[in-house]
Amino acid sequence: MLKRFGPYVTLLLFLAILTGCFNGSPEERIHKILEKTAEKESEFIENQEPLNDLEKKEKEQYEKIIKLGLEEYEQIVELSDVATKNIDQREEIIEKEQSSMQSSKEQFNKIDEQIGKIEDEKVKKEATELKKVMSERYHAYDNLYDAYQQSLANDRELYELFKKEDLKMDELQRQIEKINTSYTKVLKANEQFNALTVKSNQKKESFYDNAGIEMTDSTK
Repeated sequence: MLKRFGPYVTLLLFLAILTGCFNGSPEERIHKILEKTAEKESEFIENQEPLNDLEKKEKEQYEKIIKLGLEEYEQIVELSDVATKNIDQREEIIEKEQSSMQSSKEQFNKIDEQIGKIEDEKVKKEATELKKVMSERYHAYDNLYDAYQQSLANDRELYELFKKEDLKMDELQRQIEKINTSYTKVLKANEQFNALTVKSNQKKESFYDNAGIEMTDSTK
């Protein structure tokens, strides 16, 4: 029942020292945009641990229900209600995550105006590639968000089924199959998002290197 296999990979926030004489250059302005972009994702990052904790707790509720057997109706209803509240909490967190990522995307898109002003063709190419990968990353997150929301909806249906006194085993099995299918989609979307985040961090470092900007990882 655990819907996400491990935490999301996060966009690194770097402190950069400008070694060139930029003085308000496009490279410097892009650097500032990238810093603000990472800062916009701070709430997204902060929500990873509580979301993973909730997923583990929901898994525990599910396992308790399965161990009880369908004859323990009152206990199943009680545990199902607890699990449903867990889903509500996860929905709230996911909405905050989505809002954080949307703010990050809006901030990052300001890079477009600056890319065209870069004179060094190699640096411009690096910035263009960074823009492409980051756009793919935001799209991957949108897919992950949609898949996770569907997964939560399937979970909610499951716990409503558990509360049916005349629940049939074949009905339960069909719902579990739906959940397993949605789990696969979430896992795949999560892996793609994480891979693109790693790639985005690499492109970000490459841009800084070619622009003559020294970095220190502020996450250390």
